[in-house]
Amino acid sequence: MFGVFAWFSRDLPAPGKLSQTAQSATVFYDRDGKVLFEMYKDRNRVPVESNEISKYVKDATVAIEDKNFYRHKGFSETGIIRALFSIVTKQGFQGGSTITQQLIKNVLLDARQTPSRKIKEIILATEVERRYTKDQILNMYLNEVPYGGSFWGVGSAARGYFDKAPKDLTILESAFIAGLPQSPSRFSPFIGEKDAWKPRTKDVLRRMREDGYIKREDEDKALKELEKLKFTVPKLAITAPHFVFYVKELIEKEYGVKLLDQGIRVKTTLKRDVQQSAEKIVKEEIEKLKGYDVGNGAAVVLDSKSGEVLAMVGSYDYNNQDYGKFNAAVGMRQPGSTIKPITYATAFEKGYTPSTVIMDLKTQFPDGADKNYEPVNYDGKFRGPVQVRFALGNSYNIPAVKMLAMVGVRDFLKKAEAMGLESFAPTQANINRFGLAITLGGGETTLLDMTGAFSVFAREGKQRELSAITEIKDFKGKTLFTKKDTPERQVISPESTFLISHILSDNNARMDAFGPSSYLNIPGKTVAVKTGTTNDKRDNWTIGFTNDVTVGVWVGNNDNSPMNPKIASGVTGASPIWSRIMRALLAKEYKDGIMAKPDKVKAVVIDGFLGGLPKDGYPTRSEYFIDGTEPKDISPFYKKLKISKSTGKLANDVEIRTNNYDEKDFVVITENDPVSGDGKNRWQEAINAWSKEQGDKGDEKFKFPTENSDARQDDVAVSIKTPSDHARVDDNNVNVKATITSIAPIKSTKIFFNNEEKWNRDGNRSDLDETFNVPDGVYEIKVVVKNEKDKEGSSTIKIGVKKNWDEGQPTPNPQ
Repeated sequence: MFGVFAWFSRDLPAPGKLSQTAQSATVFYDRDGKVLFEMYKDRNRVPVESNEISKYVKDATVAIEDKNFYRHKGFSETGIIRALFSIVTKQGFQGGSTITQQLIKNVLLDARQTPSRKIKEIILATEVERRYTKDQILNMYLNEVPYGGSFWGVGSAARGYFDKAPKDLTILESAFIAGLPQSPSRFSPFIGEKDAWKPRTKDVLRRMREDGYIKREDEDKALKELEKLKFTVPKLAITAPHFVFYVKELIEKEYGVKLLDQGIRVKTTLKRDVQQSAEKIVKEEIEKLKGYDVGNGAAVVLDSKSGEVLAMVGSYDYNNQDYGKFNAAVGMRQPGSTIKPITYATAFEKGYTPSTVIMDLKTQFPDGADKNYEPVNYDGKFRGPVQVRFALGNSYNIPAVKMLAMVGVRDFLKKAEAMGLESFAPTQANINRFGLAITLGGGETTLLDMTGAFSVFAREGKQRELSAITEIKDFKGKTLFTKKDTPERQVISPESTFLISHILSDNNARMDAFGPSSYLNIPGKTVAVKTGTTNDKRDNWTIGFTNDVTVGVWVGNNDNSPMNPKIASGVTGASPIWSRIMRALLAKEYKDGIMAKPDKVKAVVIDGFLGGLPKDGYPTRSEYFIDGTEPKDISPFYKKLKISKSTGKLANDVEIRTNNYDEKDFVVITENDPVSGDGKNRWQEAINAWSKEQGDKGDEKFKFPTENSDARQDDVAVSIKTPSDHARVDDNNVNVKATITSIAPIKSTKIFFNNEEKWNRDGNRSDLDETFNVPDGVYEIKVVVKNEKDKEGSSTIKIGVKKNWDEGQPTPNPQ
């Protein structure tokens, strides 16, 4: 142990640096070098002495962060064991940190969780505890810890949240502030989750009472005041605030907070005019939706080629106390139908095509996640046979669920993760948690990630990491980071990508749902776009792309409460915002258009009804296919059925053998049910019911029988296949072949030559093949068969052996 600690003690930073607070400002720039935000410029860090800090703040901090602070030597005894164990087993570090360790991490070391850094942290903690008193360590911690947004240290936090000096904070205010450092971005009432600070503050008060810092009556009084707690509205000179704080968090995760504290220059990918235009449009459109119970909106603009973030609007009004500080662009939400293109991209990779027919009918899916899952379309209607192009374009739900059932949830999740949706990773937990509803947006992701996934389609199926930072320099001008071209991975074939892009840019494909002149259609421009709305209208999305730019928009409420049911995709909500942003971009230097057609994709004229090759009497249209997947014949759903003349049902075998049937043309659509766990084909049951309904309405092509005829079911049908009737056989060995059809088992079979029995066998059979040696002459051959119902059937022919069949009378059989 001594050797390990001696090794890691080399080149450690001096603990004395803890008392040297850096004062340099960190400046964020847009892509053109113009300032977005100067952090700490307005004393966002306000150092304070220990005697200037309320005892409540100190007690609350120790209670919630490190209850043994005044008893340990800088680290918990199990910390060393964990660190050594992580080195030996090569596992990630596990466990919490003391206040001393957190101070060292914030000031002297980076935040990367590696075993070596943890050992260094423990060594430094021991030295810090030797050099400084507990009060000095706690005071340095309170001056260095982040409290959310730009507030660093308790001095700026007290001033920023309550406009008070830290010594004047009440028990409740102290408990609130002490609860922030664990997750400032989450618990901050300005930039965090709505009301997430309340349960956290309650936890701090409880711990203070349990550790004896306050009494029960103090806790009860604070809890009563909690709902009335008021915060000072912050005012910051900042451009693109949500984007800036997003970049700040990226730097903190990669390098730790120490780097920001030292003062750096961060050049970002943001394009100022695109950002300002998007902010203006989002604000104006959200204000129009007040009557629709819409509380917030967000937008993301990406450079389709590079994956750079050009604009990020996290809320429609950053200064709004209720919603403004929360960055909805990176908040987890259900994506609705915007996820469907990934389902169909997975299907195209498996050989399905835009002309594949799926029945859009009310269908029950015995899904593992919901045993009685029964999705409906946005308008409650069902449309029968629908080709994939129109199923995706019009965003029909039942075809999407069926397609996911056919391609499999696991493969869908693999494709989604490959496109950048990490929350959709195909883990066993996700596979167990997600059912078929995930193709309708049942999972959760962020607007930023979804927009990034759509940019994969814009890049011909190539995925690359999104980027928001181009360069980082320290305050002396030394370059710390320079953005390099991130590698691309082909996660969807160019051919499948083209099919998806073409469908999403086809205004005709979405005509039924959105009409010809929705906000999704930009006249004279080729733009691919998809909408999405979740259950109860809690989220409304529109995401679209060209070769140059990808734009994603979300509207809803931060607390996930439903919007007005009148919100309609393509008409209200996200679509008008998306349309205005995209139009503004295309009016500048950005171009419209999707990827060019790959060589392995060809256009074929097909049957507009059932998707095969053209069939007489049905409309045609042109469709794109990947080589080898184009139809080779008319649709197999066009069928000629043999109908019993006696019953009008499907002719049975006896009727077919005896030609007691008529042939008629019908449309018979069939589907397999891949998710049935009990052998019951619910998909086909729905199709059969629908077909009967169409027939009852007078559409004769769907009025096909499904039951077999029971007429003549006791009869026996016999047919002599060789020799043929009236044949001349130039061989004395005559081979007799016949087929026998009977529903009941056969009891006996006999063969006669000129009425004389030549062969007799008992037992069930469906055919016979016997050879007889006979002299030259004319013969009448008869096969007589009787079944167990004592029904008899026969077949008779006349032949000539080495002469014509009609030359004289039948030859007498030799005695």
